[in-house]
Amino acid sequence: MSDFSKYFLMIREDDPEGTARDVIEYTLYKTKGTGENQIDWDEATMQAVIPGQHGNLNHVCRVFDAKGHSLYIKQAGDSLRIDEDMTATLDRNRQESEILQIEEKLAPGMVPHIYFYDTVMSASGMEDCTSYSVMRDAMIRHEMFPQFAEDISEFMVNTLLLTSDVVMDHREKKELVRRFITPDLDDITEKLVLMEPYLGAERNNVFPPNAAFVEQELYGDPELHLAVSKLKFKFMNDAQALLHGDLHTGSIFIKQGGTKVFDCEFGTYAPMGYDIGNIIANMIFAYDNGLSTDDTEFCEWCLSTISQIVDLFTEKFLKKYDEVVTEPMAKVKGFKEYYFNGIMDDTAGFCGTELHRRTVGMANNIDVTTIQDEKKRLLAERLNIYAGKEFIKNQASFRTGAQYVDAVRRATRKAEETL
Repeated sequence: MSDFSKYFLMIREDDPEGTARDVIEYTLYKTKGTGENQIDWDEATMQAVIPGQHGNLNHVCRVFDAKGHSLYIKQAGDSLRIDEDMTATLDRNRQESEILQIEEKLAPGMVPHIYFYDTVMSASGMEDCTSYSVMRDAMIRHEMFPQFAEDISEFMVNTLLLTSDVVMDHREKKELVRRFITPDLDDITEKLVLMEPYLGAERNNVFPPNAAFVEQELYGDPELHLAVSKLKFKFMNDAQALLHGDLHTGSIFIKQGGTKVFDCEFGTYAPMGYDIGNIIANMIFAYDNGLSTDDTEFCEWCLSTISQIVDLFTEKFLKKYDEVVTEPMAKVKGFKEYYFNGIMDDTAGFCGTELHRRTVGMANNIDVTTIQDEKKRLLAERLNIYAGKEFIKNQASFRTGAQYVDAVRRATRKAEETL
């Protein structure tokens, strides 16, 4: 039997047989028995399989048996899957697990259940959500989910507002800030998202036919650089609420009537608008892909969903604010409007930086990179760049869903004129 009293990487893509042996042993070690988080496994039929496609950071393996029991084991490695030269603390698994447990209390049923997390093996046991699709995969297939705007707006209001100083005891909140600040993961965001797409980093992934356009519009715009520098320092210094930190369609499980948010390794205390802006940007990426196949119905659903997300978030946030606010100075007349306007400024700005970094940065978005027609991919990339610049430079102009939709349509027309 393997020794789980000291760390080793048990999920190894190049050794599926050894992985299955170790992961099954580990799963039994952590979950066999009775109790709330224990599972009565049928050991004779247990299997452990590494899924064909999973994230950029960690290693995952699905464990299941013939009786219908199943879960995912997720383990942090010394290096990141996206690039072996990039490292991040092994403690990120503990951090993700604790954040998911907090979010499960704040938004019940909207995150996978955590059975356990293990700070020695830097691993966790997580609810199996294989009955769901990864939302990005569904978006590539142009599937539409009428409940998504309702679900994701509810999730963001509850997880963001309820972890802020407006609601929480300040000492308790500061303790969470200390617990969930991870310098190496924050550094990745600060560089990959909020610097490198504007300064022409070597590890940027620029589509060669678009290189001159990127040089002009992103690398050569000092006004844009100043606006992004302000967003970067706001991200680094404004510990406003507990974020998911990487809220995109690749971090969401979805099916008709159900939504679950996962993969919050980058969870940290930072401006709420970072999460909100990221999800809006990723719906624009889905719109890009719909344009590439002239799928008008899907494109209109994407734009309608963006509009609903913004407007539902606004409605729910302002209502819940009045219900849950505890900080006396946050009840002063006019403060709620000031506070919310700041969130919406940040939302537009960080929506823009997500559009840019996923278009030209190290980690591109497959909604765009899988577009085979060169002209249509150029259209997608250029509308992302144009829309992102408008969101960043004119943050105070975006308060309603319709204003976001109008900006995407303007950017689409402007990009078409360049082709």
